[in-house]
Amino acid sequence: MIYNAYELQRSFLAGASAFADMGARWMQNPVNPLSYGAAAPMLASGLDVFAHASASRGKPAFGFTETIVDGRSVAVHEEVVLRKPFGQLKRFVREGVDGGPKLLIVAPMSGHYATLLRGTVERMLPGNDVYITDWRDAKMVPTDAGRFDLDTYIDYVIDFLRHIGPRTHVLAVCQPSVPAYAAAAIMSARNDPARPATLTMMGGPIDTREAPTEVNTVATQRPHAWFEQNVIAEVPFYYPGAGRRVYPGFLQLGGFMTMNLGNHLNSHWGMFKHLVSGDGESADQTKAFYDEYRAVCDMAAEFYLETIDAVFQQHLLPKGELVHRGERVDPAAIRDIAILAIEGERDDISGIGQTKAALTISSGLPDPLKKYYLAESVGHYGIFNGRRWRETIAPVVEEWIARHDAAAA
Repeated sequence: MIYNAYELQRSFLAGASAFADMGARWMQNPVNPLSYGAAAPMLASGLDVFAHASASRGKPAFGFTETIVDGRSVAVHEEVVLRKPFGQLKRFVREGVDGGPKLLIVAPMSGHYATLLRGTVERMLPGNDVYITDWRDAKMVPTDAGRFDLDTYIDYVIDFLRHIGPRTHVLAVCQPSVPAYAAAAIMSARNDPARPATLTMMGGPIDTREAPTEVNTVATQRPHAWFEQNVIAEVPFYYPGAGRRVYPGFLQLGGFMTMNLGNHLNSHWGMFKHLVSGDGESADQTKAFYDEYRAVCDMAAEFYLETIDAVFQQHLLPKGELVHRGERVDPAAIRDIAILAIEGERDDISGIGQTKAALTISSGLPDPLKKYYLAESVGHYGIFNGRRWRETIAPVVEEWIARHDAAAA
């Protein structure tokens, strides 16, 4: 019922957004006499902000056409190298460039599309052969494609690594730190030749008992049944995934926005002031951020509920109790995968120590193959996007990959 109500509201807002956009353009058109009035910039700016805030959004594009390699411009194109029902493995091909470490970036399945990591990919692209997990919106996956749970997520990571081949490096951002670590442990226990050479985890909830954040508190203060009864809905009949149980993207976005509502309101107020003053460049930067931030997708209910239970409520991985397909995931099985744990000093999603815990539980891994980096004055989003990521954090990741890529050669 809640999904249908949202779709009805979305259709109304889409129409209102279109009219507001038309109104803003008309109030800025020099052939309109009213555009010369003193109140015209304020009215046009208000309509513009409303139009942008209420517009419907689909899956964004990465949009890469080139990168700089050794000081020269190189064309880039995207190539889907493996398709699966709930996601595909995408490669960013640097035309005419061979070699470089193979890097699999595991994007979060947490409401946003993989394009949320556009800045991550862009920074790593010049020096690496970059692949990314491009997850599908669950409402677009027909029910006959089956379920997608935590076991399936781990299977996907393993399958992607086997497809790319040996000596692949893995970079897991936030939520996928747990399934990526589990995949590494399982492959190590089997002595799989395609196990990763390195595993870098950034802001991941390996052990949420360390420095719990508001996100952790929300996940633990309510029983498991509450989440199933209050945030799970069925996909409406007019989508390919009709009847599939999901955690809808619009509910996830509501949660994201509520956590930092004051900051979001200030951002839109700032956008309004920039538009009034004619600073279109600053306003466009805010618009670009929210175009990505508001582009959300549904998550399979079974994956979301199992993550809440296994990661946030029972802490199965750090306790050595996580089970995959009936087999215990043994952190001690990791013996030759170099692990880098990165945390942000001001991360309000994954507290300090939650990602670092991966180094502690990897009891079979020699200390030289472990590294911890705390990014000072960096919040959750800044770990993988923005100036600090590009200038401070990415060089640490690159050095770690380069060192162990050479060692594995």
